[in-house]
Amino acid sequence: MKEQVQRKLNDSAAWRWTALVLLASAMFFGYIFMDILSPLQELLQTQRGWDPVAYGHYAGSETFLNVFVFFLIFAGIILDKMGVRFTAILSGAVMLLGAAVNWYAVSDAFIGSGAESLMNNWLNLPSSWWNVTPFYEGMPASAKMSACGFMFFGCGVEMAGITVSRGIVKWFKGKEMALAMGVEMAIARIGVAVVVLGSPVLASMQPVSVSRPVAAAVILLLVGLISFIVYAFMDKKLDAQGAGEEEKDDPFKVSDLGQIFSSKVFWLVALLCVLYYSAIFPFQKYAINMLQCNLGYTAEQAGLVFFVFPLGAAAITPFLGNYLDRKGKGATMLILGAILMIVCHLSFALVLPATQSVLIAYLGIVLLGISFSLVPAALWPSVPKLVDNRLLGSAYAVIFWIQNIGLYAFPMIIGSVIRSSNPGVENPLEYNYMVPMLVFASLGVLALLLGIWLKAEDKKKGYGLEQANIK
Repeated sequence: MKEQVQRKLNDSAAWRWTALVLLASAMFFGYIFMDILSPLQELLQTQRGWDPVAYGHYAGSETFLNVFVFFLIFAGIILDKMGVRFTAILSGAVMLLGAAVNWYAVSDAFIGSGAESLMNNWLNLPSSWWNVTPFYEGMPASAKMSACGFMFFGCGVEMAGITVSRGIVKWFKGKEMALAMGVEMAIARIGVAVVVLGSPVLASMQPVSVSRPVAAAVILLLVGLISFIVYAFMDKKLDAQGAGEEEKDDPFKVSDLGQIFSSKVFWLVALLCVLYYSAIFPFQKYAINMLQCNLGYTAEQAGLVFFVFPLGAAAITPFLGNYLDRKGKGATMLILGAILMIVCHLSFALVLPATQSVLIAYLGIVLLGISFSLVPAALWPSVPKLVDNRLLGSAYAVIFWIQNIGLYAFPMIIGSVIRSSNPGVENPLEYNYMVPMLVFASLGVLALLLGIWLKAEDKKKGYGLEQANIK
């Protein structure tokens, strides 16, 4: 019997870590594409006519279908019904399809095409309160087409995220599961560092082209799809050995919503999550241009400053996770993370424009990196302490859905704020980012207040947020 167990693939460290590499690689390529245009805001405005409003609506489109068509919930159902192999390949294909549309929209082939004419006459929706779509009248045709592609990519990358997590559980259950998840998260964050350094370099090669980095990212997504296919063969063999029984959470039920939504502590966590992440991921979309405007840097030089953020977060997260496992202090870590984020955004709003100091820029980015390590490391492991285990799957699904609302809205809000606070400014290197940074800082203040409230609730009710995870 012992020999039979030894022959199973996930009992081999080499095979299970190979499975992790395949899964993490696909997510790494997905995160690269997610921010591939973020360092190119200047080029998008000069070459394609995207002002901050158009760029903000494009950036927000990634989560539109997840929020308003509830695709994030459907993705969980697909995963439960069809399993890891099918869902991984499907998510990879959807990411690739959406990315290809996105590339076509910013390529020279789109200019003067029938697709451009179609987009010029389509989706010209009024800027009214009921228009919750990313589209509006006067939006450049290439931005509308890019937003359509980014929507589908967003469906694929969110589906891939939950699938990769389930796959890691399948291969590492009873083994190095926490370490494997930490490694996967670190690899994904390194993808952001690759983008801020590599995207401007590829775009600046002669002839200068905003579409070249996007084309490179599409090729990487093709490699990611191949990685998912290779993983599927390994996964099938694992199942054939009888060791691949998937971990299945309770399926999402509408009836669970009443119990979840009636929990005050659930709302504290969900709102803290959406406020915090709305001040991080939308900021990433504008960070390079903000540094360019304040420091007079090129996109390449600004990327060298900002890449400290994802690399630092990737390096620190495993250590903070280990501390949380052994020592606890989860609620305190949430509060500290919110304070660091406030200091970072206030320094970018008030100190950096006045001093134009590279040291201040680096200091703010480092503080944000530490914050981005503290909060996720403390937030997600805290949820099982606050929600009944039977409702855990549903609770996570709802939290992710609420988070996506913020990730959808705030890129568009910030784009509009940049435009309204810079009347008459057409040069993308002359924007004043004080007001947008104050908006991000205000989100941090609200997150801090919720963190303090959550710690008080924990002290009163004894949820165990300050206790170690390892008993």
